[in-house]
Amino acid sequence: MSYALEVKKLTKIYKNGKQALQGVDLSVPEGSFFALLGPNGAGKSSLINILADTVHPSSGEVTLLGKNLFTERKWCKQRLGVVPQEIAFDPFFAPRDILKIMSGMFGVKPDMKWIDELLERLELTEHAKKNARQLSGGMRRRLLVAQALVHKPKIVILDEPTAGVDVELRKRLWGFMRELNDNGTTILLTTHYLEEAEELCDQVAIIDQGKLLTSQSMASLLDSVGSSSLVLEYHENMTMTDTIQNKLAAFSPRIEKNTVSLCLKKNDSGQNNFNDAYQTAIALLGEAKSVSVQNEDLEDVFLRLTHNGNTV
Repeated sequence: MSYALEVKKLTKIYKNGKQALQGVDLSVPEGSFFALLGPNGAGKSSLINILADTVHPSSGEVTLLGKNLFTERKWCKQRLGVVPQEIAFDPFFAPRDILKIMSGMFGVKPDMKWIDELLERLELTEHAKKNARQLSGGMRRRLLVAQALVHKPKIVILDEPTAGVDVELRKRLWGFMRELNDNGTTILLTTHYLEEAEELCDQVAIIDQGKLLTSQSMASLLDSVGSSSLVLEYHENMTMTDTIQNKLAAFSPRIEKNTVSLCLKKNDSGQNNFNDAYQTAIALLGEAKSVSVQNEDLEDVFLRLTHNGNTV
């Protein structure tokens, strides 16, 4: 497998003594749509800022398409686009002019056909001649996206790109990002919208307190780490005796009014213990009004890993 981005033993200690990154190892497959997730203060911003060359690491290595990010910065810059959280353009220039200027800063001749396509796809065409300071917050976020794409980079880093963007426009923006990814662009995404990450991304890494907790395909994370629960709904609110509680202990029972949830576990062959849990519950509690199985989604797994500090 070839990697668009490889991070090895990356650390960052700020002057105040805070260690934001603690020996992070991360590999982003070429052509992937990769989610980098973590709670506030996890170290995501430090990592992104190091990649964007606005923060210097304390130690470690980063390679981009096989080139050293720190010693071959010009080559890497021409192949990397970053959408930062902060507004990063002159507010007195118009969007079309900003994109022309940024093309030159990336060392390429302005491609006006591509610039016009970016303005259209990001719904900025009618605002292309306004000063950037006249744009709304959502428009400025989209202009940041256009700015990062103007030189047709091989790798794009999206740092909370849809903050302040309405739902419908967000969907259209993600449609555009999917097209870029389908055409070979590697995308690294940070977002607090975990349902979007689960829908969009084929790879995921979770970072917390400067440490990498897991990095794998989205499917394998949800399959290996995500758990399932057998949910039995009864006509009346449920109570359990100590005897019943003990007999169901292997399934970590949870009771909420008239609902009983039992945790299902997988064996080495990948099969869960549904039948065992179901037969035990029915024998102890009686027939249920309804029975269902609920699977953890990405948000459930994320909260469990970051709250417990587990690594996978």
